Amino acid sequence: MKKIFPTTLLVTFLLLLMGNTAVWAAGVQLTGVRFHQGVDKDRIVFDLSSVPDYKITKDPDGKHLLLELAGTTDSVKVKPTILSDAVQKVSYQTLKDRLQVTVALTDPADYVVQSLKNPARVFIDIKKQYERQTQVEEAPGLVYTKYMRRDGRGLLTAYFLDVDRSRYQLQPVLGNGMVLGRETVGGMSDDMQALAAVNATYFAPDGEIIGLLRMDGTIVGTTYFTRSALGFRTDGSMFIAPVSYDGAVTIGKVTVPISGVNIERGENNLILYNKYFAASTGTNAYGREFIVQKGKVTAIQQADSKIPDDGVVISVHGTSRDAFTGVQVGDKVTIREDLGATWDKVPQIVGGGPTLLKDGKVNVTVAAEQFPNDIARGRAPRTAVGIMPNNHLLLAVVDGRHESIGCTLNEWAELLQKFGAWDAINFDGGGSSEMVIGGKVMNQPSDGQERPVGSALVVLKK
Repeated sequence: MKKIFPTTLLVTFLLLLMGNTAVWAAGVQLTGVRFHQGVDKDRIVFDLSSVPDYKITKDPDGKHLLLELAGTTDSVKVKPTILSDAVQKVSYQTLKDRLQVTVALTDPADYVVQSLKNPARVFIDIKKQYERQTQVEEAPGLVYTKYMRRDGRGLLTAYFLDVDRSRYQLQPVLGNGMVLGRETVGGMSDDMQALAAVNATYFAPDGEIIGLLRMDGTIVGTTYFTRSALGFRTDGSMFIAPVSYDGAVTIGKVTVPISGVNIERGENNLILYNKYFAASTGTNAYGREFIVQKGKVTAIQQADSKIPDDGVVISVHGTSRDAFTGVQVGDKVTIREDLGATWDKVPQIVGGGPTLLKDGKVNVTVAAEQFPNDIARGRAPRTAVGIMPNNHLLLAVVDGRHESIGCTLNEWAELLQKFGAWDAINFDGGGSSEMVIGGKVMNQPSDGQERPVGSALVVLKK
């Protein structure tokens, strides 16, 4: 009997080889890639020899989609360049049992993946218009929301903190504790051991407050305009209304108007300096200064006078100096500062403007408050505070000038309205706009880093 075992093995091997070849030949092939840009969505189409099993996942940052096509090989040597506002890059990797396609997105976006059998294709629709928000309770009565929206205007990212006033108090603070002491919002938050903070008043490059600011009953900064401010009454209630400053100094029988508080002394000015300004007035030698304590002139100096903790310095120049030529040490001094009946007994006042919402309706008072175009027009990073019907306070920041497009004042008002504000006021914006919670910067400051600012509004436990 002949031995056929080797031949049988050979035939079996050849059959198996042919079988494997047949299986491989029957595998799915990627035959083409196409890309379509639309107003509402972008579509990536993968043409295939047949529709394989597939799955798609999204990485934690939401910016990468991973499409896996089982049993698929890539036979497309030249693929189109895929680049749009929504899609940055598409890359391919052939693995042992699948083809892996990675879609890098510009920003997190909603998507839909679908397939057709005739002709065979798998396609991904990446939505350009979406709206989403994530909410976290940072502490009881302290709810943080991150809001993202993409529409025909572009991507918008904003941040909101709902503060329960029955649990927390709001307090204005100065950078490094003085007017001439700019500091980051994060730094001020840390200094005060605050739960949260946002930037507050407008300010000059040296830190001088531009707008009405009162801290614990003391005027810290003034404005030449009638502009909106946020007030905290002693009974815990809050309100937003226009405020203006009027003041005068009387020594003997002479009265001279106050030109401003804690600002640089200009020509013919009378400026009032108090302990919040700095250690001394920093003035030049062309004026005269009266150190006042307990209602009397205790010293007279030429310039750069030390500011007493329990008094003020009255600094005069030009016609104001001439009016007080006869003043001597020991003379009685009367200082009048008037904010009007609405404001006079309000201990904490944070000026900003314009008003954005009044009685639940959009009411942007930019013209009445005479704001310049860099604030009044265009989209920008912005900060605002809203009063809610339940006596909660809404702190808000919107990013701008980079990935997020920012808001016009009207768009900003509408967004605050959407998040429940009844009355709202705009604060300083641009590179100053910042929200800090628990010592962490929540937004993306447009400078690329925290900007030292003049003041902040901090959230403290009662």
